[in-house]
Amino acid sequence: MHLRKGFNVALMEIRRISPFFSVSPQIYPAHIECLAALDFKTIFNNRPDHEADDQPLGVELAAEAAKHGVVYVNLPIISGGINEKNVADFSVEIARAKAPVLAFCRSGMRSTILWARHEARHMDADVLISFAAGIGYDLSSYKDIFEQAACSGKAVLQRPGAAF
Repeated sequence: MHLRKGFNVALMEIRRISPFFSVSPQIYPAHIECLAALDFKTIFNNRPDHEADDQPLGVELAAEAAKHGVVYVNLPIISGGINEKNVADFSVEIARAKAPVLAFCRSGMRSTILWARHEARHMDADVLISFAAGIGYDLSSYKDIFEQAACSGKAVLQRPGAAF
């Protein structure tokens, strides 16, 4: 298992978006028993394997999730590269997921953007931006994308030069 120096299993930064969906920075296999005890039923991994040396592989997380009866869904997204297919895949998985769901990536930002792009089809851009800011994520540069999604009823391409 890969662990950061100074890693503490008890320190998880879970940020609740709704009773059914939360986001978090990177989780580790040792977290999954606690997540199951917190009643999370599904975990979405929005981080590709080998993005950093200190992250566990998806197969390690999937095996630990299975031990605790938690569904593991691999939806890897390259940092700065959320596209329409990612949002469409997320929409399919969130529709069939057993809630509550915890989505994670390196910082939680990609997972939050993915959620917001999914919700932008029927939620006001300013509401999404304000809510995300309230849990520590600045999505203000995505306002045009959220507004376009609301007009078209579907996700739109990433903002140019995105990196997170």
